Amino acid sequence: MNKFKSILGVAICGVILGVAYTASAEVGKPGYATAVRVQGAVSYTLDNNNWYPLVPGKYLAAGASIRTGENGTADIVLGHTVPKTAPIGELGGVAVAPDSAVRGLVAYQPVVEQNVVRLTPNSELAIDKLTTIDSGVDTVSDTELDLKKGKIYASVKKLSGASQYLVKIPNGIAGVRGTEFSISADGATAVFHTRGSDGLVLSLTMPGGTTTTLVIDQGQFYLPGSSQPAQLPPAVMTVLSDIFDALKTIRLQGEVSFDYNHNEGHVSTDIGRRNQVNQ
Repeated sequence: MNKFKSILGVAICGVILGVAYTASAEVGKPGYATAVRVQGAVSYTLDNNNWYPLVPGKYLAAGASIRTGENGTADIVLGHTVPKTAPIGELGGVAVAPDSAVRGLVAYQPVVEQNVVRLTPNSELAIDKLTTIDSGVDTVSDTELDLKKGKIYASVKKLSGASQYLVKIPNGIAGVRGTEFSISADGATAVFHTRGSDGLVLSLTMPGGTTTTLVIDQGQFYLPGSSQPAQLPPAVMTVLSDIFDALKTIRLQGEVSFDYNHNEGHVSTDIGRRNQVNQ
C-alpha cells in the first residue's frame, strides 16, 4: 500500500511514470471504450468540439469524451473490444445496433471480470489513456480517465503489478488496484469492495495548495472537507451492491431514447422472440 501511495503521489505532481516491460518489448496496444448501455441524452466527442449521440455498440478510443444530460446514463466497458456479432440466442444480450456505423445485429456477453464505468446524469468523462499489453503470461493495462464534472461508478478488476488505473478530477487524482467505487468531480468517494489488500488512494489539492492523500478502504466513504474516511451506512451499502451487481453483469442493449431517433429497435433476450419498438 505504501508503494501504491508513493506512485500516486508522484502522479498527482504531473510526472508520468514509465513502466519497463521486461517480459515483452511489444508496444502497448490501444484499448477501447465500448458503450454497452445508453439511456437518455448521452453524447460523445473525438475532438472536444463536435458532439454526437452515443449509442450501444459504439467503440471509442483514447482522446474521446462522453457526457450525459439531465436524464442520461451510460455504461462503458474499458479494455479490449467486445464481440459485436453472433447468432441470435448464442450470447446473453442481443440487440439491433442503432448506430449506422454498426451493421446488423450486435451481441455482448460479459466476462467474469471486466472494467466498467457508469456515468450518472450531468457528467462528463474524458478517456485520456487506454492501452493493454498481453505478454502471454499476464496483461498489463494503463487506464487514465478525467472526470470533469458529475459522478461515476466504476468496477475495476484486480490489476497486475505493472498496471495502473487512475481517475483525475479537477482538484486531484484517484488510483485503484482492483476496486468497486464511486467518485464525484468534487472528490466525494465511496468504496464498496476491494479485490485485494489495496483500497482506493485519493490525493487532493486543498485550498492553499497543500496536498492530502487518503486511503479509502472497503465499506468506507469520504466527503470533501472531512479529515478522514468514515464507514458507509448499511442502507448505502445495499444500494451500492445493487449497482455493482448490475455493472458486473451488464449486457449490450439496443435501446436509445433521443427525441429525434425514430429507429429504435430491440431484440428480446428470449431466444427466438423479436420485438420491434418504434419502427
